[in-house]
Amino acid sequence: MSLLFSPLSIRSVTFRNRLWVSPMCMYSAVDGVVQEWHHTHLAQFASGGAGLIVAEATAVVPEGRISPRDAGLWNDEQRDAWAPIVQTIHDRGAVAGIQLAHAGRKASTWWPWAPARGSVPAAEGGWITTAPSAVAFDGFAEPAALDAAGIDRIVDAFAASARRALDAGFDVLELHGAHGYLLHQFLSPLSNRRDDEYGGSLENRARLLLRVVGAVRAEAGDDVPLFVRISATDHADGGFTAEEATSVGEWAAQRGADFIDVSSGGLVAHQQISVFPGYQVPLAETVRQGGRIPVSAVGLITAAEQAERVLVDGAADAIFAGREWLRDPHFALRAAHELGAEVAWPPQYDRARWR
Repeated sequence: MSLLFSPLSIRSVTFRNRLWVSPMCMYSAVDGVVQEWHHTHLAQFASGGAGLIVAEATAVVPEGRISPRDAGLWNDEQRDAWAPIVQTIHDRGAVAGIQLAHAGRKASTWWPWAPARGSVPAAEGGWITTAPSAVAFDGFAEPAALDAAGIDRIVDAFAASARRALDAGFDVLELHGAHGYLLHQFLSPLSNRRDDEYGGSLENRARLLLRVVGAVRAEAGDDVPLFVRISATDHADGGFTAEEATSVGEWAAQRGADFIDVSSGGLVAHQQISVFPGYQVPLAETVRQGGRIPVSAVGLITAAEQAERVLVDGAADAIFAGREWLRDPHFALRAAHELGAEVAWPPQYDRARWR
């Protein structure tokens, strides 16, 4: 029996397997509204056997977008555009999740294939960004430090976007507390220089994330799984650590989070990362063992046996992958075949099952 292809239940949701699609930005929305590209992009992974598909980082307010082309969920038009995509995912047997996000000081930037880099100027559709402190990401415009009222508005925006996501039919909510975006910026002393109740100690630096967890749980009720993605290290001296991430994971669980999606990095340009297959798996194992909350592993996990081994070794409870799904949208069907796992194939594809 393959662990990778065994079901997993969290609250009212059962995932058909533990090989999941990470949220990956497509930079293809118009005024925050997802397009036909997003429909085709996400539906293919459901046909390919994914257990859970988490839609890309979706901004809870316009100024929270990474780029002007990011998806959003701050109005009902955006909600309604997501609904048919969610239905298509469900029709193909997968669970649909969405990552709610605010980019903070890393907002208002050019998309990857744009002719420029760095911050988008106001004259070209950009905006003033916000952050815990007026400390810029290297090469980006300086943000404005959030005041107490601004922080309260962000908590409310996460809750409102969660409601729209649920109304669109999403089964799982994920909060983006990783990769140098706003919630991560509050967690790390490298970007959080505040001297109020949101700065200094780890308890203070975690306050915004935990407020958002509580607000979203209150909006979602008792049945909806709530994930939190964290960067378990900044890969930089003086930054957020795996030990701190373990504590934050425990605190998040106490406030209603069910699962920690463990990643790393993204906070500072001077990070030093050694990248190799499975390079972030030890971080997931640390958070899982120390925090007593289920976790996923991610990071250059590209093969069936590799993913299976992570679960067998007890390093994680599920596997998120990104680039491998882009290379092969039927990654789960291929992995099941390689592991000899019996899974349901779309009848249209059954001719390729064993031959």
